[in-house]
Amino acid sequence: MHPRTMQMLGGILSGTGLFLILAFAGFLLIQWSTGTLTPGGLGIGVFLILLIFSPLVGLGLYLWRRGAVEAQEAEVAEKQRRLLGMIQARGQVSLPEIALELRATRDQVRAWIYDLVHMGLFSGYVNWSEGVLYSAEAAALRDAGRCPRCGGALELAGKGVIRCPYCGTEIFLSGPGAQP
Repeated sequence: MHPRTMQMLGGILSGTGLFLILAFAGFLLIQWSTGTLTPGGLGIGVFLILLIFSPLVGLGLYLWRRGAVEAQEAEVAEKQRRLLGMIQARGQVSLPEIALELRATRDQVRAWIYDLVHMGLFSGYVNWSEGVLYSAEAAALRDAGRCPRCGGALELAGKGVIRCPYCGTEIFLSGPGAQP
């Protein structure tokens, strides 16, 4: 079930349960104030109302809270997916750029990167002092270093593409070693 749907269902169940509790409690109070209900009958009525409708309120609160937690987890997963896409598409990305695009703090970005590494989804390297992330292609670029045509220093141009800024040669990486 979608987290927002779960939250809405939880709100409806809780609201319905509270409404029914208040409605039956009001009915019992009216009966008690007119003298048709004894204090013992009022107590039994309140007990039965709580026994019947409190699980409805509890289930609603549980679903609402669970939906909120799942919505927050889905939002983080979406930002991690976007972060991974940024790194793969550009080859190298600065941390301030990531933080700005994802509307996150540097610490959040750091935590997301470690999560992606632990899940085995990100390979490459991070230079924390420069604040730049490099994809696995960038690591290969650093190993190769020089243009095969003119010998100039190579630059990462995007996912799987390395470009020589001197002669314009583009090197397309392929195969399992090229995938981050």
